[in-house]
Amino acid sequence: MQITFLGTGTSQGIPVIGCDCEVCRSTDPRDKRLRTSILVTIDDVNIGVDAGPDFRQQMLNNQVQHLDAILLTHEHNDHIIGLDDVRPFNFKSGEDMPIYCAERVAKELRMRFAYAFDINPYPGAPRFLLKPISAEQPFKVKHTQVFPFQFLHGKMPVLGFRFGDFVYITDAKTVSEETVALIRGAEVLVVNALHREPHHSHFNLDEAIAFIERVQPRKAFLTHMSHRMGLSRDIEEELPSHISLAHDGLKINL
Repeated sequence: MQITFLGTGTSQGIPVIGCDCEVCRSTDPRDKRLRTSILVTIDDVNIGVDAGPDFRQQMLNNQVQHLDAILLTHEHNDHIIGLDDVRPFNFKSGEDMPIYCAERVAKELRMRFAYAFDINPYPGAPRFLLKPISAEQPFKVKHTQVFPFQFLHGKMPVLGFRFGDFVYITDAKTVSEETVALIRGAEVLVVNALHREPHHSHFNLDEAIAFIERVQPRKAFLTHMSHRMGLSRDIEEELPSHISLAHDGLKINL
């Protein structure tokens, strides 16, 4: 299994429009962050998790030639609004793009991308095959089994995904002990860490580190970071040896 970090930034990305802070002005490529997303590759199966406004650029940056499915964590714009750009994959494969998501999210997609669900859609419209999923109900993408689980982003339920020994969580604030028990002992954990200050719907840095200690993975990576977190080189020096910042383009193998 190979995991590619397509984007590791928060909803505004980094640099932020109109900002001249040291992070947004940084020339370190690790400080250039597109909206959060990953690509999971298992044998010949490519599975995307989330498709925000940078989806097209992420596919091009990583030379993704085919995509077998997209899993959605929740319906916020920075996680779904790039779905129109699945069209080249539709054209290439001749098939609708399977999109696995909660029924609530599927309902939102039907509203925001209504043109894709017309009885007679215009030529060139994206084609989605919505596949509703529920927390703690495993499903398969081709031969790959995925285990979805739920936590809270403020008051909004969000799905995380476990692929064998790899666990992916973004936009978390509250995770129950029951959910922690489902993912404890994963080899690799990815979790959001927005910035240093407390936030009403995201882990901050201290909360993310505390959560990692609850799960006890061999290795953890932080994602979904804002420019208010600070420079990558500075944060890395503060972290325990088993925790690292993810950055756009990073690949890990399990």
